[in-house]
Amino acid sequence: MTSSSPSSARHFTVADFDFNLPEHLIAQHPAAERSASRLLDGTGPQPVDRIFRELPGLLQPGDLLVFNDTQVVKARLFGEKASGGKLELLIERVLLPHESLDGSANEVVGHLRVSKKPLPGGRLHLAGGLKGGGFDAVFIGRWPDEQGQLFRLRLEGPAGEDPYTLMARHGHVPLPPYITHGDDAEDERRYQTVFARVPGAVAAPTAALHFDEGVLSALEACGVQRASVTLHVGAGTFAPMKTERIEEHVMHHERYAIPPATVQAITDCHARGGRVVAVGTTTVRTLESWAKTGELQGDTNIFITPGFRFRVVDVLVTNFHLPKSTLMMLVSAFAGYEHVMALYRHAVAQGYRFFSYGDAMLLARSAQVQ
Repeated sequence: MTSSSPSSARHFTVADFDFNLPEHLIAQHPAAERSASRLLDGTGPQPVDRIFRELPGLLQPGDLLVFNDTQVVKARLFGEKASGGKLELLIERVLLPHESLDGSANEVVGHLRVSKKPLPGGRLHLAGGLKGGGFDAVFIGRWPDEQGQLFRLRLEGPAGEDPYTLMARHGHVPLPPYITHGDDAEDERRYQTVFARVPGAVAAPTAALHFDEGVLSALEACGVQRASVTLHVGAGTFAPMKTERIEEHVMHHERYAIPPATVQAITDCHARGGRVVAVGTTTVRTLESWAKTGELQGDTNIFITPGFRFRVVDVLVTNFHLPKSTLMMLVSAFAGYEHVMALYRHAVAQGYRFFSYGDAMLLARSAQVQ
């Protein structure tokens, strides 16, 4: 990064990351085949329209693809209070035993939509409650403190059923707010990557949804290597910016982990002159959090905006993001503000499909943010 670069010298506001998006370009369903999505190649000065299955030919032998192997859980649950009032619970994360009040693995935190919030000790009947074949949740309080926006609950299901089991049995796929249909069997299969391994996300790492076995095999044949990280994507990824001043925004926290084998793979990649190719902004946030803190696991609330100095990622595969979002700021920081905004104008003009079920783009790190 140099102080003379346009992106780092300019003072940005949230409005700078706005763009006009016709509603019909918001994808409501995935492409018929994962790798049949379109791919906007933005690695050069001019955009090139491609199909996603062409990706292997755009990478080089010795490059390293890094995926986020988080698995989306059925975190949306419906139920009622003891009074009969209807409610919706979106579980944000399952607390680890050392994070829970009683040392168990049965506490969760999440977003609660209900007409009147329950009092501590109040019982919520989810999916019909224990008597109706579901389970109960006891409201404990706010999280992470009394002023927190999330709610802490203890799940009480049949013996031996932990929160992940209860969600798998009774929950719904937590589709993003801009997808207007209820979840179905297609969503259960397609709002999940083919290499999802570690349960815990409430939103998919959407850039990875385009990869299928054919593309993965072609990448391997081209000499492109693979590694993984885990970042459990939270619902905060869809939260709108509530302030016009970027520096006043409070970023949400997400849990991540990086295996030592991935650290070694990154070291080896750069040593041989290869490029680290992050699949998705969640992978970028994970790798750059590690580079910043040296911690291989923990919580991150890293907020990447123009002027950020990238230390790990060289190339990015990503979907198209919401106007005025933190992810628009991240990709602009990575590939250059003017370049990214021009690519978005091209994508709109050419009818690319946007957001989680939409198309993808390929970006190279701008020389101005080295």
